[in-house]
Amino acid sequence: MERLDREAQPVRMKGSMHRFILHNDRIHEASDKLLSPGQVGLLSGWGVFTTIKVVDGVLFAFERHWMRMSRDAARMRVPLPPEDRAGVHANLMKLVEANQAHNCTLRLVVVRNGGGMWEGPGVGRSSDLVALTANSKDWGRGVKLTCVPQARHSASAFAGTKILAWAPNLTWLEEAQSKGFDEVILLNERGEVSECTSANLFVAKGTQVGTPPLRSSGCLPGVTRELLLSEVKAEGITVTEQVLLPMDLDAADEVFITSTTRDLLPVLEIDGRPVAQSGRTLEPLRKAFGEYARNYVAKKKNGSK
Repeated sequence: MERLDREAQPVRMKGSMHRFILHNDRIHEASDKLLSPGQVGLLSGWGVFTTIKVVDGVLFAFERHWMRMSRDAARMRVPLPPEDRAGVHANLMKLVEANQAHNCTLRLVVVRNGGGMWEGPGVGRSSDLVALTANSKDWGRGVKLTCVPQARHSASAFAGTKILAWAPNLTWLEEAQSKGFDEVILLNERGEVSECTSANLFVAKGTQVGTPPLRSSGCLPGVTRELLLSEVKAEGITVTEQVLLPMDLDAADEVFITSTTRDLLPVLEIDGRPVAQSGRTLEPLRKAFGEYARNYVAKKKNGSK
């Protein structure tokens, strides 16, 4: 597809997905037939992905997303596209403009094409890059959680890797939502808190805020999580990694989850039990994170690196 009507209003697909997608380095209609069964990653979930928030036409924290994606791709032996980080960023911006989606959610996927007996003939590239944009979701004022035991294996070589094989997470989430919950707390093999299906989890006690450690819990290194541990500071509040058990959630002053699409969102209930909401830590951290995000976007729009 060579020409796009840049002046037209964006057309929404079923749900909130937008009209155009990025396939490798070109913009296409989302309905175009671009992928094939012979791309092994499509059959086996052999690939990596990330979800990025687009704010005023800026890909928020893109550098951190790309760094994590590159690390995960190396671990999973998924070849990244020939374009460098700047080239991928430029192509993603073309997608944002094509969909006129200056405030949205963007999904970036790299699918491995070769390997194994089901590899198709003539696939060409060693991997395919696919990107889509969609309307950002309103998550409401908070979430109700339930727990799933034995959902993360922290000793696995692939623990903490964000891969396309996401079906267990989707199944747990669907089951939980059918029972009136919003998200799921995933416990590891020792019964420790790891994460949610698509969010990290934080517990506040006084001015101390803890989140499960990467090396022992099996959780994914979320970008928002990383920012709270490294860049975002609220006066008098300390954020560190610590081992958490379900009983720690019950005893907390506040519990909240973080993700690219949710920022910081309070937990209202866990398995039907109300969770304390003192506001003493979450609100200052929310304010500090919002300020960090605004400064980041302003710098990027001004051309700063």
